[in-house]
Parts: sequence; structure tokens; C-alpha cells
Amino acid sequence: MAFYQFQKEQFIKASLEDIWDFISSPQNLKKITPPHMGFDIRTPNLPDKIYEGMIISYTVRPLWGIPTNWVTEITHIRDKSYFVDEQRVGPYKIWHHQHIIMPKGDGVLMKDIVSYQPPLGWIGSLANTLFIKDKLNEIFDFRTKELEKIFPSLETV
Repeated sequence: MAFYQFQKEQFIKASLEDIWDFISSPQNLKKITPPHMGFDIRTPNLPDKIYEGMIISYTVRPLWGIPTNWVTEITHIRDKSYFVDEQRVGPYKIWHHQHIIMPKGDGVLMKDIVSYQPPLGWIGSLANTLFIKDKLNEIFDFRTKELEKIFPSLETV
């Protein structure tokens, strides 16, 4: 039963308020997810801002175009500091994603910490070695590039 952690940091030359406004809007997740993932929010009438206890349902196509249902709950929020989403239904046995932002110099340091456990014991461990960790890198590299377009004076840490 293997457990993994993925971390990514990015420096964004923007205000804390602008970054928080962007990342705390659930609709913006689609903007920073690779199109080939087939990411679609299925929750109707989603509010503009996340709140603790919010349940969000998605469809994603992470492998071979096969649609997968994913349901997350926003479990913790500290305004303009961090929020946590946890998988309730989906492809992982455990998925805990911390989205952290903090002022740094003339911008914001954004840090993602994803703690996860693939399903299926040793098969999931093998899948992590073969493609899951690479897929996470690909997704977060895409996010970095998209955030560079949205917040043009961006540097990567």
C-alpha cells in the first residue's frame, strides 16, 4: 500500500487578491487543465467561489479517453492563504490536494501539495511508476504555462 506526495511551486508576479480570486473560483480549474483530459464540471449552479463543505462533481478522461467520475469536497479554507480539496469519489484510494498561496517579494508563491494513493495495491504502485507521476507532472506543467498567459509576469521557482 504505497502512498505518494507530489509538490509544485510557482512564483506569480501578481497580487495575493488576484491570485486568490482566480484559484478560489471553481470554474477556473477547467482553464488550467489540459484539454485532452476532457475535464467537465458536472455540478449544476456552481457558485462563483468555493466554500468549506462544497461538493464538486467532474468528469475527466485521464487515460485513453475513458470518462471517469470524480467528486471532490472542499474541506478547509483560509481566505487568501490556502484551501484543500479531497476526493470523495474517483480513481484514487486517497487524494488530498493543498492549494497554498503566500506573499513573496513583489508577487505570490503558489504551492500545490498532492498526497495520493492509487487503488489496487501493488498494481497501483506500478501504475504510479509507469504513468501516474508523469501525468501529474504533465498536468501541473500545463497549469504553469496557462498561468503564465493569465498572469503575464510569471516566473517558475
